[in-house]
Amino acid sequence: MNTIKRRLVAVVASLAILASTAFVAAAQQRTDDMRTANKVRKELVTLPYYGVFDNLAYKLEDGTLTLYGQVVDATTRKDAERRVKKIEGVDRVVNNIQVLPLSGFDNTIRVRTYRTLARTGGLYRYFLGANPSIHIIVNRGNVALEGVVSNKMDSQLAYITARGVPGTFSVTNNLRVEKDN
Repeated sequence: MNTIKRRLVAVVASLAILASTAFVAAAQQRTDDMRTANKVRKELVTLPYYGVFDNLAYKLEDGTLTLYGQVVDATTRKDAERRVKKIEGVDRVVNNIQVLPLSGFDNTIRVRTYRTLARTGGLYRYFLGANPSIHIIVNRGNVALEGVVSNKMDSQLAYITARGVPGTFSVTNNLRVEKDN
């Protein structure tokens, strides 16, 4: 009987050690994924030609990094892929970044929308610095607002203001609210 108890205790102890090891390994993997994601984000936002008229996003799963978004210049698309390939923890890159078509009409709308938003209420603060919080994507006269704002009111103000820009066919508000008050 004592032998059975000893074996049972040994099995339970082994399972506990295995479970704790698996938990530590999973936590380490999450930490490594977060570290890799932070490096990817840093590389993307520091691209030399990345600006207010570009939008980049990514998804990291099991070493495969998928890039999303829209850019005005094809060079930005290539640079983004080239830079993130070098990051430790990224085994494969899938580049789904769309290069927006060249259009004087779209460029006019981009500039008008930028100026109108930057001059409206307190929205100017979202355009300060090297990496603005609001990105303006214009594709064939259709405007999409991307990025992060402080509150729901700023999101609605940006949307209403962008709708009033002459020449726009439609406006899509994809602005995320940082925190709800």
